[in-house]
Amino acid sequence: MLNKYQEDIQREINQILNKIYLWKDLFFISVEYYFDGWSIALQEKNAYPRRIIVFRSYLTKTYSIKSFEIQLTPSKKDTYKELYFIENILEPNELLKELKEIIYGKDLVKSVKKELAERFN
Repeated sequence: MLNKYQEDIQREINQILNKIYLWKDLFFISVEYYFDGWSIALQEKNAYPRRIIVFRSYLTKTYSIKSFEIQLTPSKKDTYKELYFIENILEPNELLKELKEIIYGKDLVKSVKKELAERFN
């Protein structure tokens, strides 16, 4: 296991966070560390909240992104519906490009298209 405090890991996270902070007025942003990698979570600050998770594995050295729609149940407990998932992103620039497209609605459009296709087929 790599140490989450290793200089190169912290530098990589900080470089990505510096780019992501462009959207700090739209999202709550947090970093979490795990045994096998780290993640950056972005949760929208609006009435239709999404949660976007960027995960970086220490083992494979690739990134993945998942986005979720957060739904409030009658018992006032959050539930998550997966909207979009992409994995095996190799480069930080590729990650940031994909993340930007998701922030601007790529995940929502694909989710709606999928639901419509299922409904009418």
